[in-house]
Amino acid sequence: MRISPDTMIFFQWGPVSLNATILFTWGVMALMVLGSYLVTRRLSAETRLSRWQNFIEILVNGMRHEIGEISGQVPGRYLPFVGTLFLFIAVSNLLSIVPGYHPPTGSLSTTGALAICVFVAIPLYGITQQGFTSYFKQYIKPSVFMLPFNIMGELSRTLALAVRLFGNVMSGTMIAAILLAIAPLIFPLIMQALGLLIGLIQAYIFAILAMVYITAATRAHRREGQANQQREKGAWKDG
Repeated sequence: MRISPDTMIFFQWGPVSLNATILFTWGVMALMVLGSYLVTRRLSAETRLSRWQNFIEILVNGMRHEIGEISGQVPGRYLPFVGTLFLFIAVSNLLSIVPGYHPPTGSLSTTGALAICVFVAIPLYGITQQGFTSYFKQYIKPSVFMLPFNIMGELSRTLALAVRLFGNVMSGTMIAAILLAIAPLIFPLIMQALGLLIGLIQAYIFAILAMVYITAATRAHRREGQANQQREKGAWKDG
């Protein structure tokens, strides 16, 4: 029983190797690019829309709504990044019904890479919203002695993102394999359906947590903007 697709080597030449994680990651990326092209090449603004366009609009509007509810900001700024995270993880997990396929999210290297993307995106969004100095002042509040603890908090949060997704996907694969050996006719079908549901839930949780962390990094800027708006309204009323 393979715990991770990293152990499945298809090609190796010296230190360079091609394992299942890399191969299936490329496959998911290619499928998403091809699917995006096929779905969006005939978009229409008419009243009668195709089923695929209806599905895409429902999906995008749903993601925009969730991002807006969490951040309290215009969702378009965060949709490309958070939406891509959700779609990549969801597609990777849903393809597990294909025989011979191993989800790359079952590899700690993949989940770690996704978590690192979130780790990098958080300060980028924070600096964009607040500026370099204002953002990094948060790491020394309420005292400069909190700097190492705040940095460790950021690192542990990134590690938790990676391990949570890896653990859930890997454990689901192992349980399905065990049940397949015990009862090859009934339980695998049930576990397969449950695994698909859990895969979608894990994609949703990962994207939501990423958005929560990004929102925390931009919250000070939003509060400052709201305070400025209140002051402007008060000055207008006084005038």
